[in-house]
Order: sequence, then C-alpha cells, then structure tokens
Amino acid sequence: MTQTGTKTNERPGTRAVLRHARFSAYKARVVLDLIRDLPVAEAMDELNRCEREAGRPISKLLASAVANAGNNDGLPADELFVAACFADEGPTMRRFRPRARGRATRINKRTTHITIIVGRLSSDEIAERRERGGAPADAAAARARRVAASRGDNAAEETPADDEPAEEPIEASEAELVTDTVDENTAVDQAVEASSETDADSDESADDSAKTDTDDTSADSDESAEGSDSKDDA
Repeated sequence: MTQTGTKTNERPGTRAVLRHARFSAYKARVVLDLIRDLPVAEAMDELNRCEREAGRPISKLLASAVANAGNNDGLPADELFVAACFADEGPTMRRFRPRARGRATRINKRTTHITIIVGRLSSDEIAERRERGGAPADAAAARARRVAASRGDNAAEETPADDEPAEEPIEASEAELVTDTVDENTAVDQAVEASSETDADSDESADDSAKTDTDDTSADSDESAEGSDSKDDA
C-alpha cells in the first residue's frame, strides 16, 4: 500500500529534538497529544498546567524549537504553532533485580527520542489572532517589546527641553511644601502648649482637692475634741 502526502517527520518547519529522554515513549505521547496543532502560546499554557513528569522536558523542547525558529528562520514567536510532534522508542537499558530462590528479574529502563516541529500560521489565522488581540506566545518576545518601549520613554524623558519656564512650577511646589511644613510645625507646637496647660490645670485642681480634704479632716478632729471636753466637764 502506497502512502500519499507528507510524512510526519518530513513536514516543513523548524524542529528541535530531545534524545535519550529517561522515560518511555508512551508517557511522552500522552503529553504530546495535548499540544499537537495548537498555537505556541496555548501549547505552553497546556504544558505549564500539565502534572505529568514528561511535561517539563517537553516544554523546554518546545521553547528550544521556538528559539530555533526565531534565530535561524526569523519567524516571530506569536505566529508559530505546533505543526508536528512525535516520540520514537530509544534504546532500552536492561537491569536485573535479585528475587527469591536465587533468581533474577529483568528491569527495562526505557528511553525515547522526542521531536517537535513548529511552523508559521497562515495569513488568515494571523490576521484573525491579531484582531482578537492575542498575546504574544513567547514571554521573552513580550519582554523584549516592553524593554524597547521603556527605553524609548526614558530617551524621551532625558531629552532636554527647549523652554526653561517649565522649572517655575517646581519652585512654586517647593515653596508650597516649605509653607506646609512650617504650618505643621506651628500646629504641633500649639498642640504641645495646649497639652501642657491642661496638665498644669489638672495638677492645680488635684492640689486644691487635697487641701480641701485636709481642712475637712482637721475640722472633724476639732469637733470630736470639743465633744470629749464637754463630756468631761459634765
């Protein structure tokens, strides 16, 4: 039976290959099925949410394929998708484990070769994604754009202005700041004086109350003395 069409490993695009990964091809294919034919941004999101052990090396491999497309072919990351991904069986390392009665059981440590091919989206799909306002696929590309924009803003701020009167509002604002500081200091001094006067009044009232109590006590003692003298005379 003759095969028609392009084979999987012959598809056009930029590829990255991970060889001798230390897990089986079956486990890799489960993760690869999640990202096949997806845009790179969505594929990265799927791999970041994936809880399988194969998700981390496959996400690194996808990032490598995107970097190869940018460096070698000049393709922007936000216009790429996973055109093909597959896992082939690698060499199997055979180890043995001792068992009962002097026997030995073989352990197969399987490996796999993983290939990811990224291609450019069609012009219609790119236009549709731009209309939707899709975010760039690669975080590095987005960061590069932000850095370039911030550098442009800094250059605009560092350009000296032709008109010097722009410094007058700054001086006015400094004068207002000094005035506000003086007003705050005056208010603090007034509050301190008021609190000291309040403390002095409270001390005077306490002294007056103490004197009144002393006078009352002496008057009571005098009355009791007079009462005892009158009883003695009687």
